[in-house]
Amino acid sequence: MAARGDNDPVSSAARSPDDTRFHVCVVCTGNICRSPIGEQVLRAAIIEAGLNDRVRVSSAGTDGWHVGGGAHHGSVRVLRTAGYPEHDHVARMITRSELADVDLVLAADRGHLRDLRAMTTDHDKVVLLRSFDPDAEHDEVPDPYYGPDSGFDEVLAMTVAAAPGIVQEIRRRLDRP
Repeated sequence: MAARGDNDPVSSAARSPDDTRFHVCVVCTGNICRSPIGEQVLRAAIIEAGLNDRVRVSSAGTDGWHVGGGAHHGSVRVLRTAGYPEHDHVARMITRSELADVDLVLAADRGHLRDLRAMTTDHDKVVLLRSFDPDAEHDEVPDPYYGPDSGFDEVLAMTVAAAPGIVQEIRRRLDRP
């Protein structure tokens, strides 16, 4: 895994006006379970693919229940165990204005997909995260919040399996005229 520093070029939710990099945002409900895992897995995949100067990754929630809080302890545990670098995650809720500036939104489940598409007229940029895993038996990442800790391990495995397809899609979108 590539180490993440405070100036990591693929991190940060707020885009400065001069930041023209392709922006990918992973979205779940409260931005404490699925989307922080997705953000870290995808950030590592982007760095490994050599795209960190062209792509930045963030995460957000569709609801404000946990705004300002950290990632769920289950998310922190699986990421640490898998060797992903520590990240000072702060939960936040996606807004219509931010969504307008995001190039690719990865929704954890169909409910998020519906909510996010209701916030934009560009429905092509909102896609289910698991749709990029050709071996997925279903297209949603289940919410591990109320379940056993093993649910976080499953979320990590599902997200890792989708990451190569997501990187391929990012490359495809970057190459568009």
